[in-house]
Amino acid sequence: MIRILFACVGNSARSQMAEAYCREFGRDVECASAGSSPAAMVQPNSVAVMQEVGIDISAARPQGFKDLPDLKYGYLVTMGCEVVCPFLPGAKEVKWEIPDPHGKDIAEFRRVRDIIKAEVSKLLTDLGLSKTKE
Repeated sequence: MIRILFACVGNSARSQMAEAYCREFGRDVECASAGSSPAAMVQPNSVAVMQEVGIDISAARPQGFKDLPDLKYGYLVTMGCEVVCPFLPGAKEVKWEIPDPHGKDIAEFRRVRDIIKAEVSKLLTDLGLSKTKE
């Protein structure tokens, strides 16, 4: 089983959405998310825009890298910005430049959600881990 860690600064928007899409679209994959400076809560607009597409992340809680049970991941996917990620021995780093919707309106959260959906779908397809044939 391949393990993927999605990382951003607050673990309150982008990486949470990426993890949720990975769980939704992936097969034979374990995924998690974390932030270099975790926020107090997942941003309400993140929860709302994911609910619009039928994915519930209302129970998700931001976490830091130190909160993960272990850091043995095959892939580390960073969302962009100045995220400070741990060194993950053996992990292949995948860098995405996805805008941070923090402080923006819900339309920007939707735009970012759709970018993340496309990136996660492409990654899973490229790795042969997609539930659907694309």
